Amino acid sequence: MARSYRLGVIGFAHMHVNNLAGLFAKHPQVEWVACADTIPANPELRKAPHTREWNRDKVVGLGVPKTYDDYRKMLEQEKFDIMIVCSENARHAEVVEACAAAGVHVVTEKPMAASLADGLRMVRASEAAGAKLIVNWPTTWQPAVRKAKELLDDGIIGRILEVKWRAGHTGPLGPQAKHPGTDATADIMTGPERAATWWHQDAPGGGAMVDYCCYGAKISRWFVGEPATSALGLRANLDSHWGDAEDNAVILVRFPSALALLEGSWTTIDHGVSPGPIVYGVTGTLVVESKQNPPVVRIERGHGDTQIITPDPLPQGRHDIAHEVIHHLETGDPLHPTLEVAFNVEAQAILDAGLRSAASQKMELINNATWQIG
Repeated sequence: MARSYRLGVIGFAHMHVNNLAGLFAKHPQVEWVACADTIPANPELRKAPHTREWNRDKVVGLGVPKTYDDYRKMLEQEKFDIMIVCSENARHAEVVEACAAAGVHVVTEKPMAASLADGLRMVRASEAAGAKLIVNWPTTWQPAVRKAKELLDDGIIGRILEVKWRAGHTGPLGPQAKHPGTDATADIMTGPERAATWWHQDAPGGGAMVDYCCYGAKISRWFVGEPATSALGLRANLDSHWGDAEDNAVILVRFPSALALLEGSWTTIDHGVSPGPIVYGVTGTLVVESKQNPPVVRIERGHGDTQIITPDPLPQGRHDIAHEVIHHLETGDPLHPTLEVAFNVEAQAILDAGLRSAASQKMELINNATWQIG
């Protein structure tokens, strides 16, 4: 008889909790135990689609039998095997440390943390407890992105010179907000209502750079295949002045052999072109046509030489985060590389350098010799 895994949730700040919880709820080896939220520094002004109270109700509706007001009390009174963590970005470290102390494996949603220092706290706590720390990325489960990585590794456009990534919409709770695992489109919240959410507050790890440039850090590190060496970042609040977090951000990244341009926007109505990723090599350009349904990979070699490649489906039994995590726990097979701790520390280092650069207004170095994982 297959083993059952006792599952819980801490944090309803990040609306991706709906997708994660929904996927785990469908897995036949999962047994729901309980859930709890973190307590925000400032209460939200109202319940609306994708706000934390709305997220909590959606997750509880999946069949979670108990809800706690205090996640630490929940960890003391209940036994868990796996915890989904979707708290505010700046609280990932404290929550993961508490889970590690209870011997619980953690699946946290991207980004790993709000800073490299917090990411390293999470790693140290998990390693000391012998618990797994897994960082989920929605782009990991996109067949076209995986196909792009496979083609790049096969040399389809030669040596990589530049990676470009752009992510954008009208904000996590903006008028176009829609997220995987839900069927709701947010009603329009006022500026002050959005400002009361953690997303538009800098202290809890809000802002477009942490939210969206993190994807580019992950994609560029994965595609280029080497640690970055420096980054130059810019953050600007251009149209969300009721909050103190930026709504647009850019990070320019230097790798030993390539560059990357990472853009994040909460003021974008339409990208106009494929947001990518787009990769420029010495013999061609690779574009993930993410606006096409389903997405495909396009190769351009100049003079009208265009190739369209349709990706294969993801391997059955490892096709989503829930199946991947439980497969790993059952077999010991390695996780997908983008979920592993060592990889995510390097992606976090890129994001951290971008944040530091935006504050210092100068290029910031990434010293990969200052940490050691494993």
